[in-house]
Amino acid sequence: MKQPGNEPGDNEPCHHEPGNNERGHAATEVIPAVGLCAGVGSGRLLKLDEPLSLWGGTDLHTGMITDVHHPQHGTAITGRVLLMSASRGSSSSSSVLAEQIRAGVGPAALVLCARDAILALGSLAAAELYGIRMPVVLIDPSVAQLLPDDSPVTVTAGSAADGTVGASIAINSASASTPTNSVGASAAVVNGGRS
Repeated sequence: MKQPGNEPGDNEPCHHEPGNNERGHAATEVIPAVGLCAGVGSGRLLKLDEPLSLWGGTDLHTGMITDVHHPQHGTAITGRVLLMSASRGSSSSSSVLAEQIRAGVGPAALVLCARDAILALGSLAAAELYGIRMPVVLIDPSVAQLLPDDSPVTVTAGSAADGTVGASIAINSASASTPTNSVGASAAVVNGGRS
C-alpha cells in the first residue's frame, strides 16, 4: 500500500515557514522528500552536474572529487549537502562513503533523484559501525532543478514508531550555514512534508 509522500512525484514544492523578515531574519522554504536513511545534516548544497562514483571518483582522505573527467573535479564534498541525479560505478562506493563519514570528510547529507541502494548502504554502515547518521533523501528531478546551488540547507529524515517515513529539505536564505551531522539521533518526522 502506497503511503502519502513516499514517491518522488509526491514532492510538491514548497511551503514557506514564516520568518521575521522585517527584523532581518531569513524565511525558510521547506521541500518534502522521501527519507531513505535517517539523520539530520546541514551544509551548502552542491549540485553535481554529472553522476559520480565515490570509489575512484573521490579521495578517501580529503573528500575531493578526483575524477578528472567530472565537471566538478577538484571540488570538496566535505560537509556539503550533495545533490546527485544518480551515482555511477562501483559497489565499493558504499564503503568509501562510510569511511569518509567516519573520517569527517564525507558529505553532510545526500539528496538523490533516484533510489540508490549502494549509497544508502554506506550511510547505514556509518550509522551502525560509527554511530554517525548521515541522512539520505529522495526527491523528484523536477524539484531538484529548483534548488539553488550553494544555498545553505538542512536535510531531515526519520522514521516514526508507526512505520511512517518522512523527510524534508529546508532551504535557509541566510548567508552562512555550519556543516553538521547528527550523531546517533533520529530526526523529526515531517510525514512527506504534509501537516
